[in-house]
Amino acid sequence: MNLPNKLTMLRIFMAFVIIVLLLFPFDAAGFEFPLIFVNEAMVINVKYLIAGVLFILASLTDFLDGYIARKYNMITDFGKLIDAIADKVLVNSVLIILSATGFVHPIITVVIIVRDSIVNSIKMLAASKGEVVAAIKSGKWKTACLMVGITLTLFYNLPFELWNLKVSDFLLVIAAVLSVLSGIQYYYMNKHLISSKNEKE
Repeated sequence: MNLPNKLTMLRIFMAFVIIVLLLFPFDAAGFEFPLIFVNEAMVINVKYLIAGVLFILASLTDFLDGYIARKYNMITDFGKLIDAIADKVLVNSVLIILSATGFVHPIITVVIIVRDSIVNSIKMLAASKGEVVAAIKSGKWKTACLMVGITLTLFYNLPFELWNLKVSDFLLVIAAVLSVLSGIQYYYMNKHLISSKNEKE
């Protein structure tokens, strides 16, 4: 297992640490995370701040593993597979948890996960026919807005919340809109694969 794949596996491990941190009933086990009071108007649970730091670190491994794999020609089929899995485990799991706890509107989570499922299906169909679906700019912007939006949400939208600027919500809405637009683009760019027939005319 080369270095990029090790970084990807580290991202999966960190994703599960975040999941446990956000879901485990620590209070029932007799442990409570400290609370921070901001301007006497906000109550911040430290466990979300810890999860936010871990999410940032995990996101950085996503950049590093791809950069190292391309620069040093370490791209492998296993790496491509596990990288895609790691991304979905990290992002989609955190989105679902944040929706369940009321931090993110469920519509945003549903739109993003459904879009990813459709695009991944298109990519798998293309791969089965020997073609590669290249990333598009709208998809990259969607990912950037999503990652920053999730990070800010875990940090209670600070410091923007102090000025009542809902930057985290705005970025997540933009990510949902870009998810739809990029999904439509992926479909029209590859609809010839979906409608093509194997038999000769």
